[in-house]
Amino acid sequence: METISQPVPLTGEAADGGESFATLLGHWARRLGDRVAVTYLDHRAGTDGRAVTLTWRELDQRVDAVAARLSELAGPGDRAAVLAGQSADYAVAFLGALRAGLVAVPLFAPGLPGHEGRLAAALADCGPRVVLTTAAETGPVTGFLAGAGVAPAVVAVDTVPLVAPGTPDWPTPDPGDPAYLQYTSGSTRSPAGVVLTHRNVLANARQACAAYGAESGTTSTVSWLPLFHDMGLILGIGAPMAGGLASVLMDPLAFLERPARWLQALSASPGGISAAPNFAYAYCASRVTEAEKNYLELSRVVSLINGSEPVLPATIAKFHDAFAECGLPPEVHRSSYGLAEATVLVSVTDAGKPPRQVTFDRDRLAAGHAEPARPGVSATTLVSCGHPVGQLVRIADPATGELAEAGAVGEIRVSGPNVGRGYWGRAEASAATFDLPPRDPGTGEGWLATGDLGVLFDGELFVTGRLKDLVVVDGRNHYPQDIEQTVEAHPAVRPHSAAAFAIDSGDGEAAVVVLERAKDTEADVVAATAALRAAVSAGHGLRLHDVVFLPPGEVPRTSSGKISRARCRESYLDGSLAARRLG
Repeated sequence: METISQPVPLTGEAADGGESFATLLGHWARRLGDRVAVTYLDHRAGTDGRAVTLTWRELDQRVDAVAARLSELAGPGDRAAVLAGQSADYAVAFLGALRAGLVAVPLFAPGLPGHEGRLAAALADCGPRVVLTTAAETGPVTGFLAGAGVAPAVVAVDTVPLVAPGTPDWPTPDPGDPAYLQYTSGSTRSPAGVVLTHRNVLANARQACAAYGAESGTTSTVSWLPLFHDMGLILGIGAPMAGGLASVLMDPLAFLERPARWLQALSASPGGISAAPNFAYAYCASRVTEAEKNYLELSRVVSLINGSEPVLPATIAKFHDAFAECGLPPEVHRSSYGLAEATVLVSVTDAGKPPRQVTFDRDRLAAGHAEPARPGVSATTLVSCGHPVGQLVRIADPATGELAEAGAVGEIRVSGPNVGRGYWGRAEASAATFDLPPRDPGTGEGWLATGDLGVLFDGELFVTGRLKDLVVVDGRNHYPQDIEQTVEAHPAVRPHSAAAFAIDSGDGEAAVVVLERAKDTEADVVAATAALRAAVSAGHGLRLHDVVFLPPGEVPRTSSGKISRARCRESYLDGSLAARRLG
């Protein structure tokens, strides 16, 4: 068992001088011309499934027009925030900012439930000179900006007139210049803007293309992930620009309303590559009807990335059992690990075979040692996140930074050309997270402290949890996902809705679980609570301080749809959950 993992081959290359996603767009426009570059599947009422397309040439012309307008309003290095809904226009806005030499800030339009505070905080943090949106969203955007106390220029990218080709002469990007600020999802802390350079993002996009098996002209990416999210941006815009891939986009709400739409888009896109968090695969398996499956042809899918931690073995099995009849090969499911501080992708399982699963001794794992479980002991099955792509991964002692012993659980640390430069305007936090010693003698690069816990077992990375999420009660470590899986097994609990966390009870740390009652049930909350307490006590040797049942849809989530333990804890402590509590 190793403590440093080497990258797999075919890792892509770092950016050369003068390259950016915007310059590569120009390359593909000349080479691919009238082939479709971006398709947006519009599922709004009355337009269900209408395809809005831009060819490579059309996309390049519109990006030129937006860049020309931006050059009148701002200069190189100024921030340009994108406040728009999921659409082809979002890609135009983002790439137009890069072409003009500005620092793009991919955000979202006002109105995303529960996230307007995050949007206001991000705008105050980055101080944009200009905001990019669409004509239909200009009113809500200008109103929100006024309420937030910021006054950038506002440009509706779908109304900007085209310009003559070749004018003006766009600035040549330096590989070390910031390309964009990727604001973190806020799953464990307040959002912070990760400074990602052109070198960082091009390296990671090329790493992703190589690892996922993408080929120009034969591969397309299919995504409903928000374009302001790290994975959504690289999958929907970055990798297509790096590899000359067609991009098929749809709105996250369209997926949630009817998950078959995502699989239908994959069926219509031979050579499709897509990604989603763990809950989405379970959601598809439970919600896609037999009638809808009759129209699915999934045998030509190249890669389906599961980007959650943890990736649940039961979810993988349920998804493939549900769609095997549609021709879906089980080996296309690839589990991966990544984070915004490394652009997005760090590691992924090998192509051509299902992700490896290992059943570990739960108590030993909680104590910091990965050992396969013997019969009769409490166990946790983890799914491998594979090998790093074009990067190095090491397991370190979180307190000292020293290399952990073989088989020991420690903090995952990453080194590679895709690791960002730091947090925007946060020198102290940047120094504590990015570019830590020891420096790699081959590259001169330091290490990124991810804040995630994991272990290298037989050469593969297994993620065990978040350092800040550990529930420590009476001196014993408990991984929150283990507790959450135990309570979600009860029929009164809605699947994928539980959040376990620790609070200071006055007598030390105490464990709390917040969860949603299952839909279409009138289960006795009092009786269910007693059953959950008993199950957690028996399975984990842990007494729950509190169990909070909420109505469906009420547990706080991040912008990418994952349960936010940090926001759950904050809402529990400030009393805001009390009014919604059942029972």
